[in-house]
Amino acid sequence: MPTSLSALAPSLLETASRVSADLRMGLPCLMTQGARRAVVAAVETLSAERFAALHALFGAPELVLTDTRARAVLTPVAAAGLGSEPVRIRPPEGATLAWLRMRADPATDHRSTATGPLHLLRGGDVTVHRFALRLVKSAELLPAVLLFDLPHGTDLPEGLALAQIDAPDSLSHLTAEPVLAPVAAAGFPLQLAGDGRLSVFRDPAGLREHFALVIGTPDLKAPVLARLHSACFTGDVLGSLKCDCGPQLHAALAQMGAEGAGILLYLNQEGRGIGLANKMRVYDLQAQGFDTVEANHRLGFEDDERDFRVAAVMLRSMGVTATRLLTNNPAKVRVFGEQGITVTEQVPLKVGRNPHNSGYLATKALKSGHAL
Repeated sequence: MPTSLSALAPSLLETASRVSADLRMGLPCLMTQGARRAVVAAVETLSAERFAALHALFGAPELVLTDTRARAVLTPVAAAGLGSEPVRIRPPEGATLAWLRMRADPATDHRSTATGPLHLLRGGDVTVHRFALRLVKSAELLPAVLLFDLPHGTDLPEGLALAQIDAPDSLSHLTAEPVLAPVAAAGFPLQLAGDGRLSVFRDPAGLREHFALVIGTPDLKAPVLARLHSACFTGDVLGSLKCDCGPQLHAALAQMGAEGAGILLYLNQEGRGIGLANKMRVYDLQAQGFDTVEANHRLGFEDDERDFRVAAVMLRSMGVTATRLLTNNPAKVRVFGEQGITVTEQVPLKVGRNPHNSGYLATKALKSGHAL
């Protein structure tokens, strides 16, 4: 039987959500792993004043980048030896916050003033580093952190109250299967699909809300026509011609309306899961000649940071076990299969090609295996 105090304590997921919010605001946090203690801050949001204070209290930090970003920062010889682990860099003496941001943000790559090879730190456990990068990604920030190791046995200075989180336990919870609960629903008519009913799902930490739009009354005993659609503000709302998202959304709704039933899952995973600000950074890199995958890597992200398991959890909670999936993306079919949702048919959705997105679509086909 939990005590009153334990019942009021935040869960690991809730604590991770708090820490992620602090990092997004530019606040440092304390991460632990056994006896190890380290103060961590996000490079993108840390202020110069806070950087100076951290440096004065804890000395020089490590700059931690993802392996994809590090390949853009390091010399080809140094980058050739990288694996998939976080990359730890010891900044040169006197390195400023501006210097650190130039290694984190590709917007400044063209004016980098690096004067020599960077000092890579090798060996040791990188669980804390991996967890820190995971949290700044969840905050939709550039995946780059500063890590200040505290000497063994030392505590934070008196009066410095930072959010604290244990890295190993929290990392395992963050990678576990998503848990979602329906919180509200209402019906309304749709221009393209007739009667619809939208259910809002929320995760336990309150970090994300995702939506399930049911068209008509699907027969749950038969494979349901379904579309897994990731949020795209630029395409869905503004009608951007740089992608095919808006036309895919409209075509899926129109087909569900024509067949009289279907389920559209709308996931708040903008920009392949990196957020709108980073998506605009991708667009800027594309304007410089990088394709969409290369741009993601140059920022420090993977090809695709979305978690399609979220959609499977939503469908299962609605009683759906089999779908005819409207998609060109084989990864969605694979994840549904792994999550116990049978895809009886992959229904193509080849719409929205135009002169502005032909290269983007070619990259999706070539590098991500989309059936285009």
